[in-house]
Amino acid sequence: MIYSMTGFGEASRETDTKTYRIEVRSLNGKNTDIRFRTSLNLRDKELALRKLVTEKGLRGKFDVNLVVDLGGAEDSQLNVPLMEKYYAELKGFSEKHSIPAGDVMQSLIRMPNVVQVSEENISDGDWKVIEDMTTEAMAMLNGFRQTEGKSLYKDLQERVANILKALEEIEQHEPTRIVAIKERIRKNLNQHMNDESVDKNRFEQEILFYMEKLDINEEKVRLTQHCKFFKEALDMEQITKGKKLNFISQEMGREINTLGAKAQHSEIQQLVVTMKDELEKIKEQVLNTL
Repeated sequence: MIYSMTGFGEASRETDTKTYRIEVRSLNGKNTDIRFRTSLNLRDKELALRKLVTEKGLRGKFDVNLVVDLGGAEDSQLNVPLMEKYYAELKGFSEKHSIPAGDVMQSLIRMPNVVQVSEENISDGDWKVIEDMTTEAMAMLNGFRQTEGKSLYKDLQERVANILKALEEIEQHEPTRIVAIKERIRKNLNQHMNDESVDKNRFEQEILFYMEKLDINEEKVRLTQHCKFFKEALDMEQITKGKKLNFISQEMGREINTLGAKAQHSEIQQLVVTMKDELEKIKEQVLNTL
């Protein structure tokens, strides 16, 4: 089973005086990147919240929206001195560069630390509520990821199977490929030299040497092994396997490219194009795999 990197989770909690809500969205990313949007002053709790999201989410870009509703009570206030400072700077910049000021108030409200929470710290009881709520939201997010992962798993299995099928079809073209290459070399040789001046034994030796350079058996064996390894990785119990699948797909690409370079046969080239097309789709899906 594999997990998608995209997901969504939400949860809420109610206390006697407050209602907490949290929304967590995840997107694909090489590493863990967490962005918080909240009216709460997390202070020393932010590191703990980041750790919780990282432990449950493992990898990806996370947008966390944490909201508290006090049921009509004031939970925030404006930092007026800071607003005045921002206003002076924005006005000076606007006049200096002759830029219309527009709706300055909307811009001021969005500036950092303009809106501040009135309570200084989150109590231990409030933190317990936030912690439990975040755990529930992350469980929902991972359930979403798992459901999406089932579709990814099925698609990746089919893509690898299509590559193996195209690889098997190459077998039927190999005898004609070898004959065609020999005939092409012989034809070019006859155009530039008399048949009587050609050393038959030396010609055969050169043909064998040239055919060894164009031999694709090793590439076929390695590509088959890479596909097998890819399918085994899909079935691993380990949850995070996107990076491993990405590495294997790169190795598959090298073998397919070498096959195309050595083929010198139109039908085999068409099969190589088919394999490349399937591999590109695999890479796109792997980018969204946890």
